[in-house]
Amino acid sequence: MINVGIVGATGYTGLELVKMLLKHPKFHLNYIANSEGGTTINKLHPSLNGVCEDTVHKADIDTIVKECELVFLALPHKTAMAYVKPLIAKGVKVVDLSADYRLTQEVYEEYYVPHTDVENLEHVVYGLPEMFRDELKSAKLVANPGCFPTSAILGMLPFLSKRQANTPMIIDAKTGVSGAGKKLSDVTHFVNVNDNLFAYNPMLHRHAPEIAQKLNIDFDDVTFVPHLVPLTRGMISSIYLQVSDDFDAEQTLREYYKDEKNVRVSENPVDMKSVAGTNFCDIYVKRKKNMLFISSAIDNLMRGASSQALVNANLMMGLDENMGIPDIAYVP
Repeated sequence: MINVGIVGATGYTGLELVKMLLKHPKFHLNYIANSEGGTTINKLHPSLNGVCEDTVHKADIDTIVKECELVFLALPHKTAMAYVKPLIAKGVKVVDLSADYRLTQEVYEEYYVPHTDVENLEHVVYGLPEMFRDELKSAKLVANPGCFPTSAILGMLPFLSKRQANTPMIIDAKTGVSGAGKKLSDVTHFVNVNDNLFAYNPMLHRHAPEIAQKLNIDFDDVTFVPHLVPLTRGMISSIYLQVSDDFDAEQTLREYYKDEKNVRVSENPVDMKSVAGTNFCDIYVKRKKNMLFISSAIDNLMRGASSQALVNANLMMGLDENMGIPDIAYVP
């Protein structure tokens, strides 16, 4: 068995990691931690009563090094890089679910905070297997993608070469409230979210530069508007792309992802519930003259965070990438 740990077990993504790792045939969840410790995982997440009641430790670098070959960091940005630097130096492999290693230093510091581990930015692998599978197999540090970039990038990848030059990529995305995490705010308060739908950070959301950078396109060509919907989990990106070539859009999509187990091409517009609790990304495309409508659905907590992180860990440790990955959706 391969000993692994989670730092940041308090949140929703930490919980999803615990649930999967408890059933994983090759990984042993050997260490669970948060910033405070002094509790058990079932006290943080009562749904685990009678299932897992392991101690939650106060996160400590030396203990992680002794206990784990690989660790998942389910921490906020800025906090994560304080752990990555010493862990990598001491030989522990890291899957970082924060934004700390997804962007170049210049772009990161424009949207987040000053970076304190620039050296490891040179060695990180972006954790989208459909783009970087071979590199992930030898990675020591993986930057797990953001949820919005995952759904948007997977939707657009097959059609980048067909795009009309200098035309905008318009991404109208909607996500469940769990993506905002456990911490309550005026925006995520029940009274504000219930029976409501609204855009937030339109045109300015910090996932937009991540999308542009990974697709190697000009940031000014990405028009990204996220919306919060009154649902617990799920995400749909509606993407509008102008194309020039004469081609069959659905056939192009199917051919591009024909060997990908975690991408499903749909004949009908996709929905959130069919991917809930799984690592699937469902994609639908429709063409009208020179305009493509691409609809991409994922579970924001799973494909957008925890299950994708586990796929990356599997690849890093030489295992089948889908080992321990749920593939049956929460339906009905």
